[in-house]
Amino acid sequence: MSSDKIKTDAEWRAELSPEQYRVLRKKGTERAFTGQYWDNHESGQYHCAACGEPLFPSETKFDSGTGWPSFYRAITPAAVAEKTDTSLGMSRTEALCQRCGSHLGHVFPDGPAPTGMRYCINSASLDFKKKQD
Repeated sequence: MSSDKIKTDAEWRAELSPEQYRVLRKKGTERAFTGQYWDNHESGQYHCAACGEPLFPSETKFDSGTGWPSFYRAITPAAVAEKTDTSLGMSRTEALCQRCGSHLGHVFPDGPAPTGMRYCINSASLDFKKKQD
C-alpha cells in the first residue's frame, strides 16, 4: 500500500467520524442494513472515506441481499488491496484501500458474472460522488 503521507492515529481520529474511525482504522463492521449506501442506486463513484481514492464505479454495484454495499469489481485492479484475515476464527479476504490502507470490508468468491466476486463494503468506508448530469 502506498500513502501520500502516513497519518498518526490522532490525525485519523480528528479527521474521521467516530464510526468511520472504528470501521476504517480499527477494522470494525457496521450492522447490516444500517449504512447509508447499502440501498443507493444513483450513478457515480464510491471513494475511500479516509483518503478520497476512487474505489468502485456504481455500475459494478449489485444487491447481494446482505445489507452492505456490494460490488463485483473495483474501479481498477490496483484500487483495492487484499489481505488474509483470520480474525473471528475463520479465514476471509480483507479489502483495503490501496492508497491509505484503510479497512473497507471483505471480498468473497460468490458474486455475479462477469467476475464472480463480491466486495462486501461498509458504507462508513465510502464517500459517494454522484455523477453530474
